[in-house]
Amino acid sequence: MSGCPFNPSASSAASSSDLTGDASTAQIVRDEKAQLDFSQSMSYGDYLQLDAILNAQKPLSPDHNEMLFIVQHQTSELWMKLMLHELTAAIQHIEQDDLPDAFKMLARVSQIMAQLVHAWDVLATMTPPEYSAIRPYLAQSSGFQSWQYRCIEFSMGNKNAAMLMPHAHRPDLHDIVEKAYIAPSLYDVSLKLLARRGLPVPAHYLDRDWRQPYAANPHVEDAWLVVYRNHKQHWDLYQLGEELADLEDAFRLWRFRHLTTVERVIGFKRGTGGTGGVSYLRKMLDVVLFPEIWSLRTSL
Repeated sequence: MSGCPFNPSASSAASSSDLTGDASTAQIVRDEKAQLDFSQSMSYGDYLQLDAILNAQKPLSPDHNEMLFIVQHQTSELWMKLMLHELTAAIQHIEQDDLPDAFKMLARVSQIMAQLVHAWDVLATMTPPEYSAIRPYLAQSSGFQSWQYRCIEFSMGNKNAAMLMPHAHRPDLHDIVEKAYIAPSLYDVSLKLLARRGLPVPAHYLDRDWRQPYAANPHVEDAWLVVYRNHKQHWDLYQLGEELADLEDAFRLWRFRHLTTVERVIGFKRGTGGTGGVSYLRKMLDVVLFPEIWSLRTSL
């Protein structure tokens, strides 16, 4: 092993090409005047709080694969934090008739969702025996209890009072989730915008009980049809409709990959959170967030 650069007993003699490479790299760093001393200034790790983030993984089992499970879900929660940040701001901009900024934010939310979709590919490398080894250590903890995910669903219109209950033991989190529950959703504020532009949205859809799940209405579809049939006249509203379609499309893909990953890893076992697992996820595939955005296409 004398040729292995990681072997402390390796020969000190190195080829001239190795030395040239090392010297060349060092020279580049010197020429670029890269800062190397951070004893008196903020470093990359300081700015990103990496000590806290990289020490937040605390496996409970002795199994090697639990680290994958933890990192997968922690990174998903970080992406959801950004998603909520963008989604909340987008709703505010639509309320203020500031659509260009809202479009940028909604496009970003769709791309974040794409990241979450691909994250399932990594978790799918966990085999059923590997998951079975860590499952007892999860107890009743489940992604079903994610307060950030619940805020995202509420903000996108899938309202359900029962989903507040998993957070009752944490009044601070319960208050945050409840705020999203009682607020108008992304689709609600979009319909209010259509009405402000003179489109025929039924009045009872503009001041309803925002805690109730949205119910499709043919008159709302008619309002969107005016936009789509005259898209040059209503270009920004037409673009809003397509941003909503992009977002729900991405959300459906996320739900589908969640379902297939769970079925691949645990089959039809019940979920740790108490749901039927695959059966619950299959039912969630049928939830439509912005129904008229999809149904209008048949009428065009």
